[in-house]
Amino acid sequence: MNRRRFLQKYLAASAYVSAPAILSAKSPNSMFQVASIGAGGMGGVTMMSVLQHPKVRLVGMCDVDAKTLELARGGNATRRKELQNPDVATRLADAAVFRDYREMLAKLGDKIDAVTIGTPDHMHAAMAVSALRAKKHVYLQKPLTHHIHEARILGAEAAKAGVTTQMGTQGHSSIETSLAVDLIKSGAIGKVKEVICWENKKASWWPKVTERKAQADPVPANIDWNLWLGVAKEVPFLEGAYHPSMWRSWVDFGVGMMGDMGCHYFDVVFACLGLAAPKRVRCLDEGSKGDLYAQKRHLELVFPGTPLTAGDTIKMTWSDGGYPYDSRVIKPSVLTKDTPSGIFFIGENGGIFKPHSQRPWLVPEENFTGFTYPKTRVANHYTDWVDACMNGTKAAADLPIYGCPVTEAVLLGVLSERNPGDWIEWDAASGKVINKPELNAQLTRKYRDGWSVEGLG
Repeated sequence: MNRRRFLQKYLAASAYVSAPAILSAKSPNSMFQVASIGAGGMGGVTMMSVLQHPKVRLVGMCDVDAKTLELARGGNATRRKELQNPDVATRLADAAVFRDYREMLAKLGDKIDAVTIGTPDHMHAAMAVSALRAKKHVYLQKPLTHHIHEARILGAEAAKAGVTTQMGTQGHSSIETSLAVDLIKSGAIGKVKEVICWENKKASWWPKVTERKAQADPVPANIDWNLWLGVAKEVPFLEGAYHPSMWRSWVDFGVGMMGDMGCHYFDVVFACLGLAAPKRVRCLDEGSKGDLYAQKRHLELVFPGTPLTAGDTIKMTWSDGGYPYDSRVIKPSVLTKDTPSGIFFIGENGGIFKPHSQRPWLVPEENFTGFTYPKTRVANHYTDWVDACMNGTKAAADLPIYGCPVTEAVLLGVLSERNPGDWIEWDAASGKVINKPELNAQLTRKYRDGWSVEGLG
């Protein structure tokens, strides 16, 4: 099934329509009223970034950590330079404060036009689907979900809700990514034969405590541990293991380096080549077992070809945690410092070397002497989502059409890490592993008692 047929089938199944301009809580000056789930970390970054749009008013914020809420409300404004802007501070000042996102959605109801979500990965799907079923626009940080089944349900619910959604891969709207897309589409390197991605930055999210013990450590008074666990199975609180930033390494709560940096790289490659779900994926190293993900991984994914690729399929390689460059990667001479993170597109007539969060370069340089790089566009991923919500249009990284397929590919990489060795053959139409049906049980999970969400777990 080629990409066009896959999208046609997906669209027919989801009956996607243009998002209506929902301003359910109209105020006299037609402000766009947002509630934030997650007020620290990327949740706080998302909340404050959306507030840079002059039409946004924050009506609610939610976090399981009372100290985080206090900071977000301006308890230490010197750490929130945005609050030094009187206009932004005013549009945040009256936000109601909650610890449980379910209570916030229920109590604020029609006062909310849209929801931003930035929390540990394991809660993303439950929060986003709840907001979508309440007909709220949604900005959801990556990875969109923790399991593949959740990604499928999320895409269907977003399409059904008819609201505007955005995946929180901010680099998607950057001038650097736009230039890479334009170079590929211009045919500067011919059709693309293969893609190589590498990420060797330090895993700063690795926990200090890596072994679980039966006896819990005292839970700090500012943290509601039951709310923090949410849909995940109950485990004892351990100081230095999970909160506030070490959860990503634990299988129960995060999806490892793939969910962190993999989403950014897959986003760029999908945007450049118009990819759909992979046909097969495998982990070439020992992978990971037990409660923690590995600190490094080496994966191969094979995708159906597109009009921008040289064959019927195209291979993408992912490595992180210290694997050396592929010998075919050509680095431009202008980049004299080490490049620990990047993407290399191998084309018929040359290559594109794109360091993470930096501009792309055509290589080998002697083949492109005098080449004029195209002028391209830059956008603000956060405020453009607000504009799209208010205008009733789709955002750049819309969940049903774009974000959920990217997430599915990332999570198939995670599935291979947990089941290393032979190829895992994926049937996108059915959403099933076809050569190892026993792995299909790993595509979903059961939510903890009291936290079930219909259709999810």
